[in-house]
Amino acid sequence: MPQQPAARPSIPVIDVFAGPGGLNEGFASFQDGAAFDVVGSFEMDDASIATLTTRATQRLLRRPDGTNHPVHEGLLRGQLSLETFTSHHAVRDRWDQAARHVHKVELGPDTRDESDALISAALEGLGANGRWVLIGGPPCQAYSMAGRSRRKHDVTFESDKKHFLYREYLHIIEKFKPAVFVMENVKGMLSTTHGGSGLFDRIQHDLKFPGGVFAGQRYRLRSLTVHSKSVQNPRDFVVRSEHHGVPQARHRVIMIGIREDVHIVAPDGWAALAPSPKVTLRDVLQELPAVRSRVSPRSADSPARWEEIRDEALGDVRGEATPSEGGHWVSGRRQVEDRPEARKLLSWLRPQAPDAEVGFAQHEARAHMQSDLLRYAYLADKALRGERPKVQDLPESLRPAHKNLDADVVPFADRFRVQRWDHPSSTVVAHLSKDGHYFIHPDPVQMRSITVREAARLQTFPDDYFFAGNRTKQFQQVGNAVPPFLAHQIAQRVHGLLTHGDSSDA
Repeated sequence: MPQQPAARPSIPVIDVFAGPGGLNEGFASFQDGAAFDVVGSFEMDDASIATLTTRATQRLLRRPDGTNHPVHEGLLRGQLSLETFTSHHAVRDRWDQAARHVHKVELGPDTRDESDALISAALEGLGANGRWVLIGGPPCQAYSMAGRSRRKHDVTFESDKKHFLYREYLHIIEKFKPAVFVMENVKGMLSTTHGGSGLFDRIQHDLKFPGGVFAGQRYRLRSLTVHSKSVQNPRDFVVRSEHHGVPQARHRVIMIGIREDVHIVAPDGWAALAPSPKVTLRDVLQELPAVRSRVSPRSADSPARWEEIRDEALGDVRGEATPSEGGHWVSGRRQVEDRPEARKLLSWLRPQAPDAEVGFAQHEARAHMQSDLLRYAYLADKALRGERPKVQDLPESLRPAHKNLDADVVPFADRFRVQRWDHPSSTVVAHLSKDGHYFIHPDPVQMRSITVREAARLQTFPDDYFFAGNRTKQFQQVGNAVPPFLAHQIAQRVHGLLTHGDSSDA
């Protein structure tokens, strides 16, 4: 018999500023985990560390047929606490194995010795100029337009260490010389100036010549959006997620760097992502069970009180069943038919086993004040009629007591924003942890903001992805992540670059 070709070894990946693992998930899941091996994840937030470790453990527990281990199902359903999950006899060794690759380190000049040692150990045996991949995005608050607006008069803004965290990324490139790197950040970095010069120009120059023209290894920068070897316009690095099957208008700067000595036989435009049909909010949210918000304060909450508020907002709708509050796990059912444009994403989001019980973890509505419930119902009802209402469109009785609401220019006029069924959502942001005004659910009868699971679906996290921490931490993690479905497509391009165009996702 002819000898079977030896399987290619998986490509090591180091994930820095990892958050809850959006980029990580895209690479770790590619070709069912056979293509890439995430050998190190670096993050400073405790809840994100727990999320990363839980997901890595889940991969180790997963059965050969692709189904999740019953203990992990117990965690998703809220039957087990995370502490009980980690100490379970079937989980303990795998948790310890996963934890060896997830490192709580606040990357910076003061921790370089520690992080360098961990990276060196993770890449041991590769040798100088080995083929591995660096992924990650330095925290973006200092570059975001909202962040700059909030700190316009803050004299400490110029010295904020978040301006300089990209240098830690460059340090890793210079010292360990990945074959390919993927760097992600907010679009606002293109217009940020620091110390009198454009921040993006400085970063771009440093990425081409880390450590100086002669001190470091040069890198060729590639765009994920244009089929060209030479990228002339910085905006060619802006990836619009809604063009690539993500149900969200999320625009981010994403650069791919290829080490000069890495032989690439693929065409110049190989790194460019293929466009995908538009996927909408309806495609990913309509099958999630309806849930009701609790009425705040808790002493005022009851299903009957919620019904009274709904009737006040929308008239007599008592024929509608009162939804549950949701919770750790809410049973559901699949929608009758998926739009062809959304099938690939929905297959990604749903558990692998076709006969698995349908349900959704971490699908619980937060509490809202009566005044906000009335506003949400009013604005969502208008949006359902085809309008695009803003806060100024509220009747006098529902208007919030905001300054400048009647000014010619209203700051944050879209503060109360209804998401629309037949469009991608607006950008899922970490600010969801504070309130849900920017993400009003499109169903006026539910009169609420979106849940963690709904935000996770818009971000394309699979339904069995567990987020650690309280709800505030969960929203922060979801809002700060790279959409995993987009990351999966980037992983495909990177794998193709490193394997001479053979990037089939079997």
